[in-house]
Amino acid sequence: MRKALRSLLALTMLVGTVGTATAATAAEPEATSAATGTTDIKDRLLSIPGMSLTEEKPYPGYRFFVLRYTQPVDHRNPAKGTFQQRITVLHKDVSRPTVFYTGGYNVSTNPGRREPTQIVDGNQVSMEYRFFTPSRPEPADWSKLDIWQAASDQHRIFEALKPLYPRNWISTGGSKGGMTATYYERFYPRDMDGVVAYVAPNDIVNKEDSAYDRFFARVGTEECRDRLNAVQREALVRREPLKEKYEALAAENGYTFDTIGSLDRAYEAVVLDYVWGFWQYSTLKDCADIPADAKNATDDEIWTSVDTVSGFSFYTDQGLAPYTPYYYQAGTQLGAPTIRFPHIEAEYIRYGYQPPRNFVPRSIPMTFQPSAMRDVDTWVRQNARHMLFVYGENDPWGAEPFRLGHGARDSYVFTAPGMNHGANVAGLVAEEKAFATARILEWAGVASAAVQADPAAAKPLAKYDAKLDKRDLRREATLRP
Repeated sequence: MRKALRSLLALTMLVGTVGTATAATAAEPEATSAATGTTDIKDRLLSIPGMSLTEEKPYPGYRFFVLRYTQPVDHRNPAKGTFQQRITVLHKDVSRPTVFYTGGYNVSTNPGRREPTQIVDGNQVSMEYRFFTPSRPEPADWSKLDIWQAASDQHRIFEALKPLYPRNWISTGGSKGGMTATYYERFYPRDMDGVVAYVAPNDIVNKEDSAYDRFFARVGTEECRDRLNAVQREALVRREPLKEKYEALAAENGYTFDTIGSLDRAYEAVVLDYVWGFWQYSTLKDCADIPADAKNATDDEIWTSVDTVSGFSFYTDQGLAPYTPYYYQAGTQLGAPTIRFPHIEAEYIRYGYQPPRNFVPRSIPMTFQPSAMRDVDTWVRQNARHMLFVYGENDPWGAEPFRLGHGARDSYVFTAPGMNHGANVAGLVAEEKAFATARILEWAGVASAAVQADPAAAKPLAKYDAKLDKRDLRREATLRP
């Protein structure tokens, strides 16, 4: 009886939040600024049912809020309970457009501005992806971690905040965040006025990954490929002495290997990530740092090169734990790459590129849904509107990109020459850079008459801020976009 009452109470509270969010935020709350007579943005944010403040951090020209928002664990059945989802708001002015950003993982609690936000000189709302701590239901029902539920999280946040920020909205994200922005558009195509998806993988058929093998056969230069391949092979040839270093590292730091199964499995996983990791995070000029003669390099030189690129701490239990939600999704909907290593004899490879199942605790059940990515791909090809996809020429994750079909309108796919997983609009060739910037300004409703007449005149509306626009490319894992 008590359980039934709790469920009914939870449903009543959540329905009240869902049903009244728009009305509550549209009305002016009582608190006003004595200096201006206008409502303070913090008060307006906190007038949204289910919204609470964690902290406000100052930044010149902005207000920055770290917030928690009550979300249903299951958008199809709100009676199943709620969780607190962390979001941030970088507030500039309600008269400016708003960029809705997610990286697909945790959200930063420090002020930061994504490229589209700088381009349109607007506000930015950033969402932590569900099931990344602390935005994880307790207890966690992992079956509720899917792309539709996450898109529905974004939809509810948008509906709650749109009355406060009534101008145009642009969604964006990089890597898994670019995928997230795309999935959000697929399920809620009426919410956003435009989408800018950076380096978003599109694994339509999970079992067909030959595109990655073709990529690694031609990326960069032959000299660089040969250096990387030789170091990778040598690390497997010297498995036993280098594993002794790994065992010492694990003992010193208390690393364990229950999830992946053994230190030996973790060692091979790190080594097989080496070439992928280099191209994901580095550029051609960085080949100068790779040992030129792997066979005659010392054990320390081989170890240091692999550790610098791949990171021997990652496939430990401690390294994998923060990314359990990603690997769960990779093994249930997103798919994951499998690549071949023609430069390494079979006798040196014991496990191969391991599947996401090996990186998720066995207590969490996983079943792959092969139709999920095909559905999104088909929708993008036939229905994309105001969508921009940006890829890096030397980024492995771009080997399987999104493509546009005859049904797409005012949508584009561009590739930044020589760039890696950090590719952006600024890295495109001059004509494409200006054109992409002009389209973003147009979708945001802030393109000047001069830009509308000549896209070549398009430039970001906000000046570059070295601190606010700093971009930190993740280096933790290469089987993770």
